[in-house]
Amino acid sequence: MTPRAFAARFFRDPVAVFAGLLLLSLIVLAMLAPFLAPQNPYDPMQIDIMDSELPPVWIDGGEDRFLFGTDTQGRGILSTVMYGMGVSLLIGLGAVAVQAFLGITFGMLAGFYGGWIDSFLMRLADIQLSLSTLMVAIIALAIFQAALGPGAYADLALYMLILVIGIAEWPQYARTVRANVLVEKKKEYVDAARLTGMPSSRIMLRHILPNTLTPLLVISTIQVANAIVSEAALSFLGLGMPVNRPSLGSLIRSGFENVFSGQWWITAIPAIVLVILILAINLLGDWLRDTLNPKLYKGR
Repeated sequence: MTPRAFAARFFRDPVAVFAGLLLLSLIVLAMLAPFLAPQNPYDPMQIDIMDSELPPVWIDGGEDRFLFGTDTQGRGILSTVMYGMGVSLLIGLGAVAVQAFLGITFGMLAGFYGGWIDSFLMRLADIQLSLSTLMVAIIALAIFQAALGPGAYADLALYMLILVIGIAEWPQYARTVRANVLVEKKKEYVDAARLTGMPSSRIMLRHILPNTLTPLLVISTIQVANAIVSEAALSFLGLGMPVNRPSLGSLIRSGFENVFSGQWWITAIPAIVLVILILAINLLGDWLRDTLNPKLYKGR
């Protein structure tokens, strides 16, 4: 499919356009948070504890300085959500990069060489798939937190979340890549490359891998949403980002105990933003799946 045809299909689908614009807006807000946010929630000099638990501006007692109110520390909810969304997106994209690297590598090796390599890697994938992502992540992060201590863990939490979530989800890529490689390696262009004496690694990277990218694009879109949700769940359980560098999940957790005290906005607004972010990513993922699959697209 040419880029022009791809763009034409995108702009003809109102749901895809809506999801794309919504996701783009959220990404821009997250990336430009240091310049657009009314307050830097990481800077203690900009936080006043006397401003804590102020309601949103449309509720009696709210102030124009804080559109969505403040949390228990006096940080503006709008500012923390903008900064937290950037952290969540960074974890989601980083985890998918780890998943893709491991999954593509193992999937290519299993599909191309077969034999005991294929059996070993696929049984490893089966074991991994039999364990839920959250269960693996909870065990691993709890061990790291106990070993490193709260202070050191807080400094490394971002990287630990990326690695743990990424390692837990690589079989999704590996199975897809392996299935495509099994089909592609039997085609004539691969035989021709072998006859020229091209090494196997070059055949996999230059010839086979480009022909497996279409399904990987769809998987990556969906996996970004899954990684963000996993991070939010882990942060809610206290194994994610520290309070002084909030993600959407840690923001939801920090205000959860105040829900029944009347300060519902501390948890509700980050939760709503998380739902909107995941919805936009999933809508785009569904559109990509339907568009890049000719059989599905013709039926629409």
